[in-house]
Amino acid sequence: MYIIGINSYHPDSSACIIKNGKLISAVEEERLTRIKHWSGFPTLSIKHCLEEANIKLSDVSYISINRDPKANLFKKFLHVLRYKPSPNLILDRLKFKKKYQTLNLIFEKEFLNDKFHGKIINIEHHEAHLSSAFNVSPFNESCIISVDAFGDFSSTAWGFGSGNNIKIKNKIHYPHSLGAFYSSITQFLGFGNYGDEYKVMGLAPYGKPSLIDKLEKILILKEDGTFKLNLDYYVFHKTLHNEDFENCEPKVGTLYSNKIYEILGKPRNKNDEITQFHKDLAHSTQALFEKAYFNLLNKIYETFKNENICIAGGCGMNSVANGKVTKFTPFKKVYIQPAAGDAGGALGAAYTTWHKILKKDKKFVMNHASWGSSFSNEQISSVLDNEKNRLDDQSCKIKYIEKDNILTEKIAKEISNGNVIGWFQGKMEWGPRALGNRSIIADPRRLDMQDILNIKIKRRESFRPFAPSIMREHVSEWFETDDEVPFMMKVFQIKKDKRKIIPAVTHVDGSGRLQTVYKETNKKYYDLINNFYKITNVPLILNTSFNENEPIICKPEEAVDCFLRTKMDILVLENFIISRQND
Repeated sequence: MYIIGINSYHPDSSACIIKNGKLISAVEEERLTRIKHWSGFPTLSIKHCLEEANIKLSDVSYISINRDPKANLFKKFLHVLRYKPSPNLILDRLKFKKKYQTLNLIFEKEFLNDKFHGKIINIEHHEAHLSSAFNVSPFNESCIISVDAFGDFSSTAWGFGSGNNIKIKNKIHYPHSLGAFYSSITQFLGFGNYGDEYKVMGLAPYGKPSLIDKLEKILILKEDGTFKLNLDYYVFHKTLHNEDFENCEPKVGTLYSNKIYEILGKPRNKNDEITQFHKDLAHSTQALFEKAYFNLLNKIYETFKNENICIAGGCGMNSVANGKVTKFTPFKKVYIQPAAGDAGGALGAAYTTWHKILKKDKKFVMNHASWGSSFSNEQISSVLDNEKNRLDDQSCKIKYIEKDNILTEKIAKEISNGNVIGWFQGKMEWGPRALGNRSIIADPRRLDMQDILNIKIKRRESFRPFAPSIMREHVSEWFETDDEVPFMMKVFQIKKDKRKIIPAVTHVDGSGRLQTVYKETNKKYYDLINNFYKITNVPLILNTSFNENEPIICKPEEAVDCFLRTKMDILVLENFIISRQND
C-alpha cells in the first residue's frame, strides 16, 4: 500500500511517499523549483516521489495533507467575534480554505494521464507535526510537542505517543504563538525574509540578556507552563498580512504594531549597521524563547513522567534551545527529525494515515536524512560534457577516481591544505540542512575559513557560524556532551581546550551546531572525515550547505553552476573531481 503525504499551499511545500509503513522518498519543492520556501502545490515533489517508488498516481491508495480546514472552527468563530478582523483577512482565509476543497481538480490538472482513484485525507496541522516526530522516532513511548507560528488556528500542541497511538493533551490557539513572537523580533531586527529566524540565533551570542524585562511585556509566561502574547504589540490577528501564495514565494507582512516602538525604539532597516542594541535584543529574544520553551517542556514532563521527548514544528528548528533541553528539563532523550518545520508535515500526514486511520503498527525509524534524488556517475559524466565550454573557460581540470577509498584520501588531503570543497554525493538530504551529501566542506582549523566562506562563497552575514561534522565515536572528546545528533538539530559547547584547534566551527560563545556522522548510514562521508583525522588528528570537518543564497542544490548541473560562480577550489561530483588548474 502506498500513501503520499503533502504539505501544500504553505511555506516549505513538500511531499513524501511511504510503502507499507516504510519511507521511500521525501523532498521539498523548493529544491526542484529553485525558489526558497516555495509555498504552492508540490507537483514536482509528488512526481519525484512517484518516480522513486516506480509507480503511478493511480497506484496510490491515500493522499494525506497536513491541513484540515474544519479544525478548531469554534475557536475561529470566537476570534472573529472578539477581534473583528478586517473583511479582507476573512476573505483571504475563505479563499485559502477553498484551495483545500478543490485538490481533486488540481490532481486532475497536474496529472492528466494518471488519475488518482484513492482517498484524500486531511490531517490537522499540529497532529501532523506530532506524528512527523514520534512515528519515525526510535521510541515506543514518548512525550511529544509541536511549536510553530500557526497552523489550523493553533500554534502549539503536546501530548503522548505510545505504539501507534498519539493522544493530544492540549493546545495553544491563535493568535498566541511563541513562533510569532520570535518572528516579530526577527522582523524588527531587519531580517525580513521568510525563514530568517536562524539569523537571530546566530547573532544572539554576540549580545547580553539586557532587554528581557522589556520583552516580557510582549510575551507573557503563565504559571501553568503556557504563554500568551500581549496583543497590544501586534497587528497580524486583525489585518491581512499573510504569505503571497500566488507567486509561491512566501512574504509575510509586519507582525508587530507601532506600540512596540515605545519599549524598543525604531526597528532596524535591513541595510543599517547592526549595533550592540541589536545584538542584545537578539540575545534577549533567544533567552526569553528558551525560558518559555523549557517552562512548557517541564510541565509536559510533570504530566506524563516519561524521559523521552519528540519535538516538531518550526520552533523545533531552534538548535540552540534544543541543545539545552536535557540540561534544563528532566528529559534524557530528545528526537527531532531533519524536517521538523512545515515540510515535515507531509511526513506526519502520511504516518497519521498509516497509524491512526489504518491502525498499523510502527515499523520505521528515521536514522538518516538521505531521502531525495541521486545521480549516477554516468549521468554526471553527461552533465560535465554539456558544461565543457564553461568549465574550459575557467581552466577546469576533470579527473575520475573509481575507488572511493582513494577519492576520500585525496579530498581529505585537499581539505587539510586549505581548499574549499563542493561535495555532491548520494541521495539529497530531507530537511533544510546539508548533512554530507550536498555540502560545502573545509578545514575547521583555519582561523580565516569562516570569513572566506561567508564573503567569497556564501555571501552572507559575517556573524553566522558554520557547523562541525564529527565521527560519532569522537564526540565526547571534543564536545561537552556525548549525544546522538545525526541531523544537526542541537548546539552544544565545544570543550575549552579544543576551541583554539577548530576556530572555524567554534562560535563566539564557544558553541558548535553538532552533527554526528556514522559509518553505517553515510560511509563515504565518514571515510572522508576519518581520512582527514589521520592527516590532522582532528576527527571533524567544517560543513555548510551547498548553495549561494538559494535553495540547497539538487542536481549536478546546479552544483557546477554554483562552483563556477563562487570561489570554491574543488568540486566533487560522486567520483569526478573538478578543479581550477590556475588556482
